[in-house]
Amino acid sequence: MYSVPKLEQYSTEALDAAAAELKSALEQESAAVSTEADWKNFRDRWMARKGGISTQLSENWLKVAPILAKREVGIRVNDLKARIEQTVEATQQRIKAGASKVADRVDIALPGIHRPVGAEHPVIRTVNEIVSVFKAMGYSVAEGPEIETDFYNFESLNFPPNHPARDMQDTIFIAGQEFKPQRDRLLLRTHTSPVQVRSMERLKPPVRLVIPGKVHRNDAPDASHSPMFHQVEGLAVDTNITFGDLKGTLDHAMKALFGSSVQTRFRPSFFPFTEPSAEVLVSCIICGAKGCRTCKQSGWIELLGCGMVDPNVFEGVRDNGYDPKRVSGFAFGMGADRIALMKYGIDDIQLLFQGDVRFLEQFA
Repeated sequence: MYSVPKLEQYSTEALDAAAAELKSALEQESAAVSTEADWKNFRDRWMARKGGISTQLSENWLKVAPILAKREVGIRVNDLKARIEQTVEATQQRIKAGASKVADRVDIALPGIHRPVGAEHPVIRTVNEIVSVFKAMGYSVAEGPEIETDFYNFESLNFPPNHPARDMQDTIFIAGQEFKPQRDRLLLRTHTSPVQVRSMERLKPPVRLVIPGKVHRNDAPDASHSPMFHQVEGLAVDTNITFGDLKGTLDHAMKALFGSSVQTRFRPSFFPFTEPSAEVLVSCIICGAKGCRTCKQSGWIELLGCGMVDPNVFEGVRDNGYDPKRVSGFAFGMGADRIALMKYGIDDIQLLFQGDVRFLEQFA
């Protein structure tokens, strides 16, 4: 490996020979550089302030040269230092250009880059679990738009204008709709029930649908309320469907979700689009129906609403085979977020939507 020799003679021929030897060594070492690490070693060897060959030229040639020879030695030393600097820079450019060419080439035989995809959000995981239970019972998945018309969100579901049940929905309306007829005004859907009507317009009976989706209501956010949440609804229509079919279906679904020991209880209620209607309670999965803070010491938790489809809803789609005298059906709906809170022991619904990675990592 080249090192700067001490000059014995200072004639023009001797100086030119020493300079030529250095240039040759510089080119050879530059040609041997093939990686970024090699180049850094090459740069330090030739240009380091302490011990670098450029520094050695000044120490071993210029400082010790006789007074009469200093001018000639200085000219060559300056020329060699410039040559070293140019070569080091050119070597770096060659390495970068080579790396760029390699990067541009794609070897299709190599395995692809696997990037981490994270984990399912607890709400999405819960929705998928609920949907899978009903898919196993032969239900198909249906979806619809989040921005709905007043007709599909209310009127087609037996909510006539000025019906007091509309006030219970705390609807978020789209601005600038005042000039339209009420049934055509746009809003953010307050439930996924409009998909039931849209599906019956498209599909002839029998139908069995499970409908997951995001819904919106003008609720002030707190530990148990959010202006945006998720629902999973279901619809089954056929001949001779009874309330007993509804009870058996939901009892089986609750046991599939929470375990075979869970019990269900049906309590009379009211919904404009079902008649009769009921609320479904399940025995508390936290305390085993013994009574705790979650179930308010009752041993039961209200989980979803259901009922037999009101004949007035079928009247709107009668022409597609839903004659209320020939077919019957049931519908149900549950809040996926609330079920997620129960399953994972979360005490604040806002945690589900704040995007805090520290919280979400617990479910990875």
